[in-house]
Amino acid sequence: MNKLALIGGKIYTGETVFEEKALLINEGKIAAIVDEHDVPLDYTSYPVNGCNICAGLIDLQLYGDGSDLYSAERSVASLERIAEGLVGKGTTSFMMTLATNTIPVFKDAIRVAEGFHHDAFLGLHLEGPFLNPKKRGAHPADLIIEPTKEKIDELLVGVQVVKMMTIAPECISDDVLQHLQGYNLLLSAGHSDATFEEGTRGYDLGIPTSTHLFNAMSPLHHREVGLVGAIFNHSTAQASIIVDGHHVSFEAVKIAKRQMGMRLFMITDAVAACDKDIYQHVLNDGYYSLPDGTISGAAISLFEGVKNAVQKVGIPLDEAIRMATVYPANLLKRADIGNLNAGSIANVIVFNDDFQLEQVIFKGELKR
Repeated sequence: MNKLALIGGKIYTGETVFEEKALLINEGKIAAIVDEHDVPLDYTSYPVNGCNICAGLIDLQLYGDGSDLYSAERSVASLERIAEGLVGKGTTSFMMTLATNTIPVFKDAIRVAEGFHHDAFLGLHLEGPFLNPKKRGAHPADLIIEPTKEKIDELLVGVQVVKMMTIAPECISDDVLQHLQGYNLLLSAGHSDATFEEGTRGYDLGIPTSTHLFNAMSPLHHREVGLVGAIFNHSTAQASIIVDGHHVSFEAVKIAKRQMGMRLFMITDAVAACDKDIYQHVLNDGYYSLPDGTISGAAISLFEGVKNAVQKVGIPLDEAIRMATVYPANLLKRADIGNLNAGSIANVIVFNDDFQLEQVIFKGELKR
């Protein structure tokens, strides 16, 4: 089905909301948005019966899907299952994340991912090992290491698939940070005990974003506002947030949204059940934890995060969509995903007002 016209829905382009318009898809790309009576005759009409239409969602931090935790199932087959599972849930672009692990595990995971190709796969996000053990969360303290140029090169020399890294800004010297920036990764401040000054300096030196706001970072206190305060007060610092109601209360999401506006975007931090290796995730009532009870990951899809943002936090639907599409795409400097502009990749989701996912279109192909 090369030429498809979605009709009868409300179209959220990322900038504008259209009604009584048709979204035209041709050869895997967004072709145009036209009046419904102007759909060309060579397009197949696909009525969506009043549903909402928006770009496919973009998740910059997740560790697995279904029964596959990538760090424990390092194979192309595992990545393929994860990618297909995510697309079916409306996440059409994702960053496969690895939490702090041994260097051999990191390198093996990188080796496997270098040989994996899927149009939803954006690359690897290394959450560690250059973190602050004081804010390690579920990360093993003995595997967190001090960042040096040599350690960075050991991980990254010759590597193409690593696209993002979480670091603790207070634990990295300016010259080592500059060396790391030479790898052209999307750097994110997280698992950090930074003071306001240390955090602000990291953002001033070019760290663009932050990992799971409020979680595993120095909190906002009225005498030392910590990394949270640095994020709130910095004009360009962005941050991801987990909108599952467990990692962060919905009231805290509302406060953060008021403070940050367009600088706040959504991730899932989703993991999968696992009973081997160092991350043994146990499913609780709506989230995962380690066997000792430490919260270790989410159990939601990004689409469910959008639903929570609207229904539990009170964020308008068009803005909740942008938090899971436009803003992460902008961080990646990708104009061809996360929106429904002419020429963008035709990754599209269709859902009703009760947040039931009705259809996923991936590169112009119907998936459901």
